[in-house]
Amino acid sequence: MLKGILSALGIYKLYEKWLWQQVKNEVPPEHVAIILDGNRRWASEKELNPWSGHEKGAETVEKLLDWCLKLNVNFLTLYTFSTENFTRNSTEIEEIMRIAQDRFFKLLNDERIHKNQIHVKVIGRTNMLPEGLQKRIEDVEKATAGYQKHFLNFAFAYGGRAEIVDAVRVIAEKVKSREIEPHDIHETTIEKYLYTSHMTKQEPDLIIRTSGEERLSGFLLWQSAYSELVSLDVYWPDFRLIDLLRALRTFQKRKRRYGA
Repeated sequence: MLKGILSALGIYKLYEKWLWQQVKNEVPPEHVAIILDGNRRWASEKELNPWSGHEKGAETVEKLLDWCLKLNVNFLTLYTFSTENFTRNSTEIEEIMRIAQDRFFKLLNDERIHKNQIHVKVIGRTNMLPEGLQKRIEDVEKATAGYQKHFLNFAFAYGGRAEIVDAVRVIAEKVKSREIEPHDIHETTIEKYLYTSHMTKQEPDLIIRTSGEERLSGFLLWQSAYSELVSLDVYWPDFRLIDLLRALRTFQKRKRRYGA
């Protein structure tokens, strides 16, 4: 059995190396967004409670950060918890919030964040989150606010429609106060008030969704108009470097025309 495991690991490493050689010399996507799907199904198949999947998924995020730094991906946006997810079982929600609070505290003291000047931001209706978690988020955002080399965004308490509604509300208030004239409202005006407005590259080049599903589920509805979509048949906790490399290789082979 051990021999079989070692053999499988050897094949995995060879495949990973082969994929790396294919990807490394091509232009990487500047902004990668990922829908982290399948945590609960991963746990269910192992007869574990749902938050075990979320815990394992959080560990995968830590690995992902290293991979993206190595691949020169400058903008990374992760869909972690939607506004609709608040309808889940209260115990599961409490556990997710606990895991998130622990992970944001860990990020605050993560050497990789400060060494690589990673600007960490939570995009969404953070006022819906528990006060303790809001405080952790505020601490991380303040500590990394001056970094502009890399961007790591967590879409938490996020909804794509909610994002557009919130942007429109701000613009409506500015029209009401005569700061903006209606005829001066353009696409760039709306983009200025989206949750992602802190980034120079708001639109993802590549959106990856795990678990085999093929829908956006409200993720970055405005920003994703010309994003390349890749669906991977793997639950998020089992996501590996080879899965990321496969998605990048698919992206690099596509011809992007932006509607032209």
